[in-house]
Amino acid sequence: MADLTKKQTEDIWTARPLSDEIFDRINGCSFRKNPHIGREDLRYLKVLHTGFDGRSHTGQLIVNVLIADICIRVFQELYRMRYPIEKIRLIDEYQACDEASMSDNNSSAFCYRPVSGTDQLSLHALGLAVDINPLYNPYIHTNTGEKKCEPASGAKYADRTKDFPYKITAQDDCCRIFKKYGFEWGGDWTHAKDYQHFAYNLL
Repeated sequence: MADLTKKQTEDIWTARPLSDEIFDRINGCSFRKNPHIGREDLRYLKVLHTGFDGRSHTGQLIVNVLIADICIRVFQELYRMRYPIEKIRLIDEYQACDEASMSDNNSSAFCYRPVSGTDQLSLHALGLAVDINPLYNPYIHTNTGEKKCEPASGAKYADRTKDFPYKITAQDDCCRIFKKYGFEWGGDWTHAKDYQHFAYNLL
């Protein structure tokens, strides 16, 4: 916390309704009028995380109100153990482009969009999924009929038999903590592998 100013640490570890300022920022970008989720269903979270530089940083994410408090506890545990997360910014800083956000290794949550290569609504669209260090933990699938790695720049990290920093595995602290709070990990999937992805299934 010594790395941050008093102003930067205001409202840390809070989950708040979307202010007009935040809603204006995401409306027409990561949020679009739709029949599935409304402004009132979302919460704006401000958290602390340890960056790749070993220093404390503030992070912002938007999640479903039903998991907002759970997400606060997850990120508190990750911060206490100084788990490295490079950045946590709203995907709107990347014009809601998932590829751009992932390529910049940005960890994020809400974005109203379908699963890549399909017309199926993503759990990110409902604020029920969080992606962590996505560049080093890519999404590998065949949704379009051929094998694809997202982000494309994460292809060098697709071989999970190799050792490299920031790799999420089943034994990783990040995976362990998310699962502790009821999230499912995309690295456990059999139809595809989404090593960055943690989703909360309400069913």
